[in-house]
Amino acid sequence: MTTGTTHERAARLVFPNGFVWGAATAAYQIEGAATADGRGMSIWDTFAHTPGKVAGGDNGDIATDHYHRFRADVALMAELGLEAYRFSVSWPRVRPGGRGPVNEAGLDHYERLVDELLSHDITPVLTLYHWDLPQELEDGGGWAARDTASWFAEYAAVVAARLGDRIPLWTTLNEPWCSAFLGYSSGVHAPGRTDGGLALRAAHHLLLAHGLGTEVLRSALPATARISITLNLCAVTPGSAGEGAQDAVRRIDGLANRLFLDPLLRGHYPADVRQDTAALTDWGFLRPGDERTIAAPIDLLGINYYSPTVVDAGSEPEPEPSAWPGSEHVRFLSKPGPATAMGWTIDAGGLLAVLRRVHREYPSLPLMITENGAAFDDTPSPEGGIADPDRIAYLRDHLAVAHEAIESGVDLRGYFVWSLLDNFEWAYGYSKRFGIVHVDYPSQRRSPKDSARWYREVISTNGIDPRGGLPGEA
Repeated sequence: MTTGTTHERAARLVFPNGFVWGAATAAYQIEGAATADGRGMSIWDTFAHTPGKVAGGDNGDIATDHYHRFRADVALMAELGLEAYRFSVSWPRVRPGGRGPVNEAGLDHYERLVDELLSHDITPVLTLYHWDLPQELEDGGGWAARDTASWFAEYAAVVAARLGDRIPLWTTLNEPWCSAFLGYSSGVHAPGRTDGGLALRAAHHLLLAHGLGTEVLRSALPATARISITLNLCAVTPGSAGEGAQDAVRRIDGLANRLFLDPLLRGHYPADVRQDTAALTDWGFLRPGDERTIAAPIDLLGINYYSPTVVDAGSEPEPEPSAWPGSEHVRFLSKPGPATAMGWTIDAGGLLAVLRRVHREYPSLPLMITENGAAFDDTPSPEGGIADPDRIAYLRDHLAVAHEAIESGVDLRGYFVWSLLDNFEWAYGYSKRFGIVHVDYPSQRRSPKDSARWYREVISTNGIDPRGGLPGEA
């Protein structure tokens, strides 16, 4: 723990007792071992091996080789003081075709991982789906096919039967907006389809999968287990004072936030979103009882946040294909100020706005920040250290507003930094580094960055100094 004067200690923002500190990863981004022990093909295997889809021609065949190195990675987590680790299970590793025979070797891997975490007093937090749909299901229509939701529920039951006695928090889906709209509308993510109507159909079937999966988990898990879903919610603000800007905010808020929050937590889709997208689909995929299934009660909502969203009306449609079907005339603006290596504006105020908005509209629902972090161009020094002051500043500022949210009454239970390791960053390949631990990809050597040392201090003191950087700095 930091030593210092009483005044210095008092300046720290201390989080509530029991606040959970963790780090997050995703299976395809770190595991590698793409064909090991019976794993099947996923849509990301296919997409990444398609020329021109991923920067540098990169793929996840090896990634950070976590499949073979998980014990050392868990030991590293323990060294950093992590209390919890949020990971995802690879559906094609457990059920290679998405349905049909279960691959026991795949389940064995996750059982070993969970037991290793528990042996180091790290709480495992499991996500069932982080974008790696089995390719065989995509060949049958993917998330645009209603049956995929039922296959997901069966997969959830398989994982729960093996691991349900050891995992206290289960997440059904990670960021269904990305799966639907980046995968089926803009096509910049797997499976690379470009049809706005299909994207809306996919969004519905993802939410239906969540509802069906939640029902299965309720029946299979101990009564103490908690069930959640993680959404990448947007803080949408207007870029001007005109009515057109306000309508742009309404449209993007509808597709990014209310399209998911309303059916999950209110039991119905927003009428204005259905009207905005009527030219793309008649919503015939929505059947009686679906919204009731989707609204199966959850115990916690995971929130992923990286950057604000600023919009305005545009006179010309955005270049096709768009990730925002029915909103092609909306312009997306860059907010002035510093940005990450992704080109994303840094604005912690957006996280505060999201947390307060969700708490205001759904006050009884506990929240958890399940991803937050930033990519910067980290370069090891000749001595081997990796200074990343911009990342420390980013994390510090976002944790400061998380603390502010708690002080204002938001029921925020924990924080997971994205990411534990540098990894395969989807369509950006290995060109962007989000990790608090540097990975030298040729050697697979792990080296904690200064941000990892800083985060270890945050965890050990259960708080942050909103003015300072590394421990011991003035």
